[in-house]
Amino acid sequence: MSQPGKGLALGNQASQWFALYYLDGLDRLIKEELRVKHYSRYMDDGVIIHSSKEYLRECLKRISQFADTVLRLEFNAKTQISPVSQGVKYLGFHLYLTDSGKVVRKVNADTKVRMRRCMATIGLRYANGEMTLSEVHQRVSSYVAHLSQGNTDALRRDILNRAIFISRSE
Repeated sequence: MSQPGKGLALGNQASQWFALYYLDGLDRLIKEELRVKHYSRYMDDGVIIHSSKEYLRECLKRISQFADTVLRLEFNAKTQISPVSQGVKYLGFHLYLTDSGKVVRKVNADTKVRMRRCMATIGLRYANGEMTLSEVHQRVSSYVAHLSQGNTDALRRDILNRAIFISRSE
C-alpha cells in the first residue's frame, strides 16, 4: 500500500510519462556512464545482464546511490544479483536460458493468480452492469497481449476457456 501523498495510480497514463521522464537520468547513468550493454527497463522493473558479478555489484552500488540521492527512491527487497542460470523475473515473467541458448518466458505464479482473479472480477463487474462489453473486450485483450509475449499458449486457452461473461442488464 502506498503512503498518502506519494506515487501515482497504477495504469494512469501520466504515470507512464513520469516514469519515462523521471527515470531518464537513471537510464543515462546505466547506459552512458556505466556503459551497460545488456539493460532493459519498463516503468519500475529493470534488468541488467553482465558476466562479472563484481561489476554488477559496482553497478548496483552506483545505481542505488543515484536513486537515493537524486531521485529519492529506494530499491525493494526483490533487487538482487543472481546467476542467469536461475532465471530472471521480469515484467511478470520468469525468463530461463536453455542449454541451446533459447530464452523461455513463463508467467510467474503470482501473475497467474492475479490474472485469474482479475478475469473473475471483470466477469462480476460485467454481470452487474458496471462494465460494458467494449470495456471487457479491452481488458481481456490487454491480458492476452501481455501473455502472448511468453510461452503461454496453454495458459491463454485455460484462462479464456474459464472466462464467462454474462450481463444481467442485457
